[in-house]
Amino acid sequence: MRIKRTIAVVSVGFVAVGMLAACGGSSAAGSSEGTYSLYIDQPENPLVPGNTTESEGNQVLKALFAPLVNYNDETSEVEYTGVAESVESEDQVNWTIKLKPDWTFHDGTPVNAKSYVDAWNYTALSTNAYGASYFFENVKGYDDLQAAEGGEPAATTMSGLKAVDDSTISVELKEPFAIYPITLGYSAFMPLPEAFFSDPEGFGRRPIGNGPFKADEDFVDGQGFTVTKYEDYAGENAAQSNGVQFKVYTELATGYTDVQAGGLDVMLDLPPDAWATARDQFGDRYLERPRPDITSLSFPTYDPRFSDPRVREAFSMAIDRGAITEAIFTNTRTPAKSFGSPVVEGYREDACGAKCELNVEQANKLLDEAGFDRSQPVDLWFNAGAAHDPWMTAVGNQIRSNLGIEYVLRGDLQFAQYLPLQDEKGMTGPFRFAWIMDYPSLYNFLAPIYSTSALPPAGSNNTFYSNPEFDAALSAGNNADSLEAATTEYQKAEDILFRDMPSAPLFYGLNQAVYSDRVDNVKIDAFGDIVVEEVTVN
Repeated sequence: MRIKRTIAVVSVGFVAVGMLAACGGSSAAGSSEGTYSLYIDQPENPLVPGNTTESEGNQVLKALFAPLVNYNDETSEVEYTGVAESVESEDQVNWTIKLKPDWTFHDGTPVNAKSYVDAWNYTALSTNAYGASYFFENVKGYDDLQAAEGGEPAATTMSGLKAVDDSTISVELKEPFAIYPITLGYSAFMPLPEAFFSDPEGFGRRPIGNGPFKADEDFVDGQGFTVTKYEDYAGENAAQSNGVQFKVYTELATGYTDVQAGGLDVMLDLPPDAWATARDQFGDRYLERPRPDITSLSFPTYDPRFSDPRVREAFSMAIDRGAITEAIFTNTRTPAKSFGSPVVEGYREDACGAKCELNVEQANKLLDEAGFDRSQPVDLWFNAGAAHDPWMTAVGNQIRSNLGIEYVLRGDLQFAQYLPLQDEKGMTGPFRFAWIMDYPSLYNFLAPIYSTSALPPAGSNNTFYSNPEFDAALSAGNNADSLEAATTEYQKAEDILFRDMPSAPLFYGLNQAVYSDRVDNVKIDAFGDIVVEEVTVN
């Protein structure tokens, strides 16, 4: 899942660092009795599970929807504490999902097998252009739902997907997929009620979910909305507050000022100037947790300047990750040398090897071999308002110093504008790309970002990298007869990525949160989100 969130930074001598101004955003007083307020940035799309593939909308959906499966907060193992009673297969191709009884949507209608089948078919249909379509690519019949732009698909439902009865879903995949149950906790697999299909646009403003909170009003762009406790919630994790006010901000600094003043209750991640003082100021109302993510410098492989892997490798070797993590992030991030997060099965500590190490001589040699034109500056893209300016400036200064190439910072777009431009091949140079796990597998850090099937709008392959050899390696992992064998094949696919370098892994992050004295029991989950249903109001 693509993420907006950032981490605290401080100024350092070798790079010009400017603090972000506090402008825009909301500064209303604290929430009403029994409810609390939570910081978010503007979601990219209306709030529909199949088209919410970024962190801000996902935080909201976690309040409104309950997944099929959950994950152990410490081990990330699948737990059947959601709507699914079991997910079973004898051949890893044909899967049976059994649902628990008595689950309802917020409009009182039942959550049944049809709720999932209809939702998944709608998400997969290419004419709907949903960003999570790719997650159904391995279901038999998915290809029949895909059509070229302007064309009509051969079918509107996947032949491998059936509602056997109200509590049973039958899924036939194209090939074995050993980790299928692990994927089902992701938001793309959440159900939709009948009401969605009669008014998808209205639903996106006021979703009707099956989660611990319900929406009684429309989400207002640039402002947010308040959700309230769903009294008939069937899950084990019932809401401990009366509601949550999701408050949209355009600047971290504005949100932090509000939480200091008592106008905001919970804020996940801090602005650049808060790291040195937040622990002391908030005391036991400050918390942190390693984030299962990766931040990369991705390359527009469709741009002739960056179509040669030698160029991309050179830029990677011109960056001193350790210097940036120490001086800019004060060691609240760690250098990345894998495409996967350290928390997932299959992670290798030094998979990238020398290609992710500073080597100015080799970098310049590669640029010369590729015939790269150093006389023209490179654009460096990132989203505005999230404190990315300092570290992207540091990257730019290292490129200028180590490669003799000038740079132009392109950080004027808000997150909800920045993501669509990536999907439209609008990046004119290297760009910030961040990903947080949807489910705990190395596969999730590879396939949705770099496979051919994940090219926009079906997925998040914003580099537009496509390599049949890489796709085949992923397929070999999917066809493996065990999780261990699958992981070995996924690592082979990762090695192909390091050969081609569509992105340069940079950092692994840290989630930081602060909260007001109005609330307690604030937690960050394994996916880097606030556990909204567990927060209590004093």
